[in-house]
Amino acid sequence: MKIGDFEVGNIGFGAMRLSADGTIWEAPADRQGPLAVLRRAVELGVRHIDTADAYALGANEELIAEALHPYADDVTIATKGGVARPGVEEWIPLGRPEYLRQQAELSLRRLRRDVIDLYYLHRVDPQVPLADQVGALARLREEGKIRHIGLSEATVDQLEEARGIAPVAAVQNLYNLTDRTHEEVVDYAAKHGIAFVPFFPIAVGDHAKAGGPVATVAAKIGATPAQTALAWLLRRSPAMFPIPGTTSVAHLEENVAAAGFTLTDEQFARLDRVS
Repeated sequence: MKIGDFEVGNIGFGAMRLSADGTIWEAPADRQGPLAVLRRAVELGVRHIDTADAYALGANEELIAEALHPYADDVTIATKGGVARPGVEEWIPLGRPEYLRQQAELSLRRLRRDVIDLYYLHRVDPQVPLADQVGALARLREEGKIRHIGLSEATVDQLEEARGIAPVAAVQNLYNLTDRTHEEVVDYAAKHGIAFVPFFPIAVGDHAKAGGPVATVAAKIGATPAQTALAWLLRRSPAMFPIPGTTSVAHLEENVAAAGFTLTDEQFARLDRVS
């Protein structure tokens, strides 16, 4: 799988959950567990780590640098800017160009990078013209501070507009077996050579319970339900690049191993009917 000109394998790692709690507000008090997960991911062959400046107010980026710097030449880092966190429960799109440029500079420092491999507009700010938001990222790219541009939770129309301003290498939207709101975006990404990065890729709910379709297919292929959900994503589109996150080394190893499972046409069709 490629994102822009980077080879990233089949499955990446989303670091959001390495923040201390469900609010993604605090850095973990005990850093050794998250550091071990990040280092083990790279040992397992994961070549793409995803974070954002809004995760624990930048502490998530600092954690990645602590674990992985100096980075291996083939490890790529994605981060995001464009969401303000004035309070624990607040995630507010903020796409003013000067803010995006400042946040990219701060991410570079926290990650200890000279260039950010992939920089996403974390959310489209409805109060700012999209051309101005993407234009700020295009300027960062021209200055050599970011390599590739991505959008998160974007529509096809927004991708079309953004691509008229600068190349878009990836789109990161909510997508999994039970939430396929962005089917049109998945197909658009595949058509135009854009990586589709689903977040919350393993949300399978009741369908994964004993006797359910996910569990049934999982038993047939000798996989776990989580691995089966990831295998379905990988079969769904050549543009698909899941980045499951976890705080557990064991779950990390399980997720990475999902790339080794292949669904038959019948198994894929059975899961495809889940919604």
